[in-house]
Amino acid sequence: MTGREVLTPFPGLGTAEAPAQGGAHLKQCDLLKLSRRQKQLCRREPGLAETLQDAAHLSLLECQFQFRHERWNCSLEGRTGLLKRGFKETAFLYAVSSAALTHTLARACSAGRMERCTCDDSPGLESRQAWQWGVCGDNLKYSTKFLSNFLGPKRGSKDLRARADAHNTHVGIKAVKSGLRTTCKCHGVSGSCAVRTCWKQLSPFRETGQALKLRYDSAVKVSSATNEALGRLQLWAPARPGSPTKGLAPRPGDLVYMEDSPSFCRPSKYSPGTAGRVCSREASCSSLCCGRGYDTQSRLVAFSCHCQVQWCCYVECQQCVREE
Repeated sequence: MTGREVLTPFPGLGTAEAPAQGGAHLKQCDLLKLSRRQKQLCRREPGLAETLQDAAHLSLLECQFQFRHERWNCSLEGRTGLLKRGFKETAFLYAVSSAALTHTLARACSAGRMERCTCDDSPGLESRQAWQWGVCGDNLKYSTKFLSNFLGPKRGSKDLRARADAHNTHVGIKAVKSGLRTTCKCHGVSGSCAVRTCWKQLSPFRETGQALKLRYDSAVKVSSATNEALGRLQLWAPARPGSPTKGLAPRPGDLVYMEDSPSFCRPSKYSPGTAGRVCSREASCSSLCCGRGYDTQSRLVAFSCHCQVQWCCYVECQQCVREE
């Protein structure tokens, strides 16, 4: 997870368990796949090692959920080869990784799992009141600032891959920011709302994952071009249909990639292929099976049906069976 290589939550930040007694976070930091500078930052931030592991787990689960019906289903097999290329899938991995790090760190601050950050310090919101009412705001401000320092400087501006990776990383962070909401709670006699306490709250990460999947579906293929006015390399995308311009820079919310993806149908160094996957005959079999055909099975599934509320006070249901 350095600024010079792909974020690495998926290959595993380290699965060995560190002792629970004092100083455990130092050993946990040493177990993670981090640069020397990142390990130093980790040691100075008690609670960060656990947060990084939580972020890795969150990003993996979300990626697998969003691609559960796709030929590439975010499997761990072949991930090393995939991360070395400039595919759409690589772009999504960058975005969902940075989004998970941003989201998890902000939540860890508000949950009190980090020693150097607490609740969101929005104007007019006192931490004492927030904790008293149990409405501690998610500290996205601290999260994004720390993450920028943690990821470190980017590679030279002449590196197209580095620019694309940095762009996709920012897309993930931006997706989390767009899900930040102001939530309020009323206090007073009989719910009169004489006093109102407000705090910042992030949306569920599932919504962020869905937003990033939509950006994956509409990802933009880019190349490089020199900005004559600034004298430096920039990402360049072909003109969109109907646009009068010949080409332009990708929008801040676009995921960008440089290489067309493989089919992922058969085993390769990028994926295990699709053989043996369960598919839906109505929705995904034609895509997942890649024209090879598929086997069908039927089974009887029991479920509750014809439920009625009985006085007093329970629900009574019948057992029905359907064929799937």
